[in-house]
Amino acid sequence: MRDRSVSRFAAGALSPERRAADLRRLRDEEFDVLVVGGGVTGAGAALDAASRGLRVALIEASDLAAGTSSRSSKLIHGGLRYLEQLEFPLVHEALRERGLLATRLAPHLVRPVPFLVPLPPETPGLAGVAKRAWHRVYYGAGVALYDVFAGLVGGGRGMPLHRHLSRHGARRLFPSLREEGLVGAIRYYDGQVDDARFVVTVARTAASLDAAVVTGVKAVGLLRQARQVTGVRVSDGTEEFDVRAKTVIAATGVWSDDVSSWLPDARVGFRVRASKGVHLVVPRSAITGEVGLILRTATSVLFVIPWGGHWIIGTTDTDWALDRAHPAATAKDIDYLLSHVNAVLDRPLTRDDIEGVYAGLRPLLSGESDSTSALSREHAVVEPLLGLLLVAGGKFTTYRVMAQDVVDKAVRRLGDVRHSGTAELPLLGADGYDAMWRDRADLARRHELSVGAVEHLLERYGTLTTELLALIDADRSLAEPLPGAPEHLSAEVVYAARNEGALHVVDVLARRTRISIETAHRGAATARRTAELMAPVLGWDPATVDAETAAYLARVDAERESQRMADDAAANTTRLTAV
Repeated sequence: MRDRSVSRFAAGALSPERRAADLRRLRDEEFDVLVVGGGVTGAGAALDAASRGLRVALIEASDLAAGTSSRSSKLIHGGLRYLEQLEFPLVHEALRERGLLATRLAPHLVRPVPFLVPLPPETPGLAGVAKRAWHRVYYGAGVALYDVFAGLVGGGRGMPLHRHLSRHGARRLFPSLREEGLVGAIRYYDGQVDDARFVVTVARTAASLDAAVVTGVKAVGLLRQARQVTGVRVSDGTEEFDVRAKTVIAATGVWSDDVSSWLPDARVGFRVRASKGVHLVVPRSAITGEVGLILRTATSVLFVIPWGGHWIIGTTDTDWALDRAHPAATAKDIDYLLSHVNAVLDRPLTRDDIEGVYAGLRPLLSGESDSTSALSREHAVVEPLLGLLLVAGGKFTTYRVMAQDVVDKAVRRLGDVRHSGTAELPLLGADGYDAMWRDRADLARRHELSVGAVEHLLERYGTLTTELLALIDADRSLAEPLPGAPEHLSAEVVYAARNEGALHVVDVLARRTRISIETAHRGAATARRTAELMAPVLGWDPATVDAETAAYLARVDAERESQRMADDAAANTTRLTAV
């Protein structure tokens, strides 16, 4: 457990000095729990185990949230479409977690976002009237059940109730909706989150409880005594060494089958299937609306989601069997999304409207259906060898439940360990957030910033904002906006390197901020200044600044070119030119 004389904020700083100390711990200590994988489930498992007083380490081959957990639809939601699949327990569980996150655990990171469910177009005659009435009852009952589930489970609802709207009411909220065929809509609420920032905050909260959190360390094999796992062989890019642990938890998502390959003599019990989801980002001015949309497609649903000064449009749902670290969007994926969203907009979007494109892979448990969109989002925890636990499946919203389940299984062999307390443990930045938000104008005045700048920081860092304000007070140049991304302050880059474990320019532009998808230049105009701000913190010389900048620009070029390719194979080959 952490030194009580050290503040929670300071104890959770993933600084270069902390990284060096945690690397030493990996070599020297034996941990109760070693978590492999720095996505939301792995970070959640590390937090759950550390909150029980266990000695915990988390390792990640790349960066926190570098895979699936930074490429989602940015929603904390119950899964309205799962009601149609009669997956009531999954919806119930997800809505309970949504309420906890929005009201208690992370109100600074999870906030309500309204959606419209447009009702299907009417057909002529009495049959059409009857059908329209049936659709309103059918869809209304589904959304009402969604609200009922949210109200019945504990933790607070955290979201307003749904409301039925007429055609004119729907058009007032979303003027860009085509009027022809629109008969009305239902407005409901779900939660929105910056997924990558959320994962970083979970990992830092684990670190504040003395978990060792180290990125850039890749698991390459298991340590075993007979049929018992005793740790993991890892590589830090320069050498390999052993990390000893009583229990190893693999939360590796779409890489789960790699862990399974280390067990030729053991049956795991499941395989993970990767489904590619592509999202487009367009400026807020491209669509006129105050709320999001959820639209039915032939195979799934399509979201149009308000995202600050932008809209996120997604997602696709196709099998992916190529490079898992860098899934690539194709021209076909982009055309698919544009065609479906344009079917309901009065001004069609074109490729010229697109600011950003990102592709992620959902880890779905295989064998449940031939169609990835119909696969269940339930998770599984298995123990193929004594001391090794694999957790896979699930969804971002229920990360805490997945983490609790896998740690519950781990502690059975660790003696007398207390139960999980993460349902009552606010993430860093949550405590005191409401009061600080109320006082934001005074905070801005005291630190000589605009109210808008302080609001931007509070919505990304919560009460950790005080640490960024201290950086600015010490160096007023850090209040300057970043080139090509004026809504972000220079202090955010320094803070990412000093407190949030960012080791590369891409870590800052693609995950600590979302400049890589929120600007038409995709971060190219910001890369060099980002590298220059990181350099003093990480000890980079001018050659490293040049190399980091060049690597990021090559990534942007490769992604742009891959999105012109017609199929996955060509897009994958093109994207990998920058790896």
